[in-house]
Amino acid sequence: MAQLTKKRKLALTKYDQAKSYPVSEAAKILKEISKTKFDSSIEMSVRLGIDVKQANQMVRGTVTLPHGTGKTIRVLVLCTPDKEAEAKAAGADFVGLDEYITKIKGGWTDVDVVIATPATMGKVGALGKILGPRGLMPNPKIGTVTQEVGKAVTDAKGGKIEYKADKDGIVHVAVGKISFDESKIADNINEFIQTIVKAKPSAAKGAYIRSIFMSSTMSPSIQIETKSLGY
Repeated sequence: MAQLTKKRKLALTKYDQAKSYPVSEAAKILKEISKTKFDSSIEMSVRLGIDVKQANQMVRGTVTLPHGTGKTIRVLVLCTPDKEAEAKAAGADFVGLDEYITKIKGGWTDVDVVIATPATMGKVGALGKILGPRGLMPNPKIGTVTQEVGKAVTDAKGGKIEYKADKDGIVHVAVGKISFDESKIADNINEFIQTIVKAKPSAAKGAYIRSIFMSSTMSPSIQIETKSLGY
């Protein structure tokens, strides 16, 4: 068993690992125990009572966090020339089509979000093996295949994130930075959890939200009291 560092031992004295905490209190504790020299991301892990092997129980979607993620989002828009001005005006970092398809085939994926127009999907579809494993493949279900490229870029830049349950039925997302004040952290978490609750599949039986934990980069995790979220 790996030995605990002094910093981790000290962090574990600040709260009770066996206890669950309301979001606001957990946010306060997390800020106190996060000791990285950089602005750590705040991570949420939500275990759901779903069977991901059943297509009608998959949980996936997007949520726009009220205070954003605290991260600078790099957006690539793959579109025809008539949509380029709209994408650039909205703040897209990269705009084009054939030249970026060639770059991606060559291994370039230095972006956080890829948006495409429906007319380009015949070409973009060939990038599935590269973009898919990185979570970058445009998808109409999450609003990244659209004619409204300006709105899609604005949403992505403004804090819209994608969530998807993994093979164990757990949703992992980053909901902000440790530099956020406690109220902003709580607002983002509440918005995310309420979105997950609304996304409950009708086929899911029994307890839906099994557990919720939050942590920051390299910190111990803190369990969230689900009652404090109104669920």
